[in-house]
Amino acid sequence: MSLDHAILGFLNYRAISGYDLKKMFDNSVQHFWPADQSQIYRTLRRLEEQGYVEMEKIEQTSRPDRKVYHITASGREELRRWLMAPPPMDAPRSAPLVQIFFLGQMPNEMILEKFEGFAAMMRGILQVYDQVPSKIGEYIDMVGSPRETYFWLLTLDMGIRTTQAHLEWAENVIKQLKAGQVPKEYG
Repeated sequence: MSLDHAILGFLNYRAISGYDLKKMFDNSVQHFWPADQSQIYRTLRRLEEQGYVEMEKIEQTSRPDRKVYHITASGREELRRWLMAPPPMDAPRSAPLVQIFFLGQMPNEMILEKFEGFAAMMRGILQVYDQVPSKIGEYIDMVGSPRETYFWLLTLDMGIRTTQAHLEWAENVIKQLKAGQVPKEYG
């Protein structure tokens, strides 16, 4: 499971709390693997049960004790095994494409509105991606590895290219709708 391995990957850099782990997700891999706080804590518990991580309570005077997670030797072995395995391929799914598949049942004006909204969403995602390098700076400093940074930024590049392709496609459909190139409604 990729969330398990993403957590092991982050813990392989250093011991960290679940709260800080969530911040790391939000500032680095969220553009392709979002995780909410409850998923992270459930996964940390499972990884602890499997012997891949250990939890250490750190006493604090003015706050509740802090739980910090460390990767174990077997956790490092599991992460390495997963990294060396062929890339896991999920079956492609796309709720937006299911909608688009059936859009021919709607009037062209509504379809145009839908695609204009989709294009705006893609532009917004690209703006978020533009900010990612500045948000991961803290973690780049933590790891201190230009090699790691290179691979982190490869994932961002893929996200940008994919989003740009979606935007170009949507803009092409908008152009066709506005030029009257889409067959007329039936019914």
